[in-house]
Amino acid sequence: MSDAAQNVIQTISLPSGTDKRFAILRRCRRIWAIASIHGDVERLNALHETLTNRYEAGDRFVYLGNYYGYGPEILETVDELLRFRRIVLAQPPYTHLDDIVYLRGRQEEMWRKMLQLQFSGDCQEILDWMLERGADATLAAYGGRASDARSAIMEGLLAVSRWTGQLRQAIRGHSGHNEFMTGFRRAAYTDDGALLFVSGGLDPSKDLNDQEDGFWWNSQGFTEAAASGYQGFTRLVRGYDPAREGIVEHEMTLSIDGGAGFGGPLNAVCLDATGAIVDQVSA
Repeated sequence: MSDAAQNVIQTISLPSGTDKRFAILRRCRRIWAIASIHGDVERLNALHETLTNRYEAGDRFVYLGNYYGYGPEILETVDELLRFRRIVLAQPPYTHLDDIVYLRGRQEEMWRKMLQLQFSGDCQEILDWMLERGADATLAAYGGRASDARSAIMEGLLAVSRWTGQLRQAIRGHSGHNEFMTGFRRAAYTDDGALLFVSGGLDPSKDLNDQEDGFWWNSQGFTEAAASGYQGFTRLVRGYDPAREGIVEHEMTLSIDGGAGFGGPLNAVCLDATGAIVDQVSA
């Protein structure tokens, strides 16, 4: 890495390379960013088929979260993500796990909280809130039932703990799914400090280390960051947009959610090292 690049990183106080919450995209020439999928495996299959003939050796891939939720084929979506990763990593020169990155989105954050429901302050309220926002599809995919969760809540925290334990066991019953789930990153950035990839948003007043839930819930902050700039990054990219307006590009920000899982297309864009779009695919 050049001295200039190191100086940029020091200036914007990026997390250290040992911070596993974040992925560092190293020595990138091109990066493919893939929008929210929401269990729409047919569009994901079509997108991957096209990408197989479009990506170049050394391209990096950042999936921007929301693999779960809403759509009817969540298990198949995870299986397809794992299949495509095996294909890509089998091709040289891929040598680093962060050549393909999976960010945690709203749906994955809710699923994480679902699996820790016994630690929630008001289990019933939290459960209903998540189910109303798409987590019911993920729960059903892994064989869980909301009625069983409510019964467990009535019995007490020990029963809730048993219920979440059954969910974890169901996840382990699908090859690679538990490892996939535990490998999510909160955000990704290039090693020169130019490009930042988030799932849905951020709080422009907080450092990366202090974002907490901002990556998933502060959609408005993503827009505000365009006006104020954010920590020296030249481009911010997100994969989830509550309005699902498709590929929307501004000087500093790029939003690519086309509404997959809600009847809209699944988008992927290929960016060069400066953040300019050099290719794009919609399925």
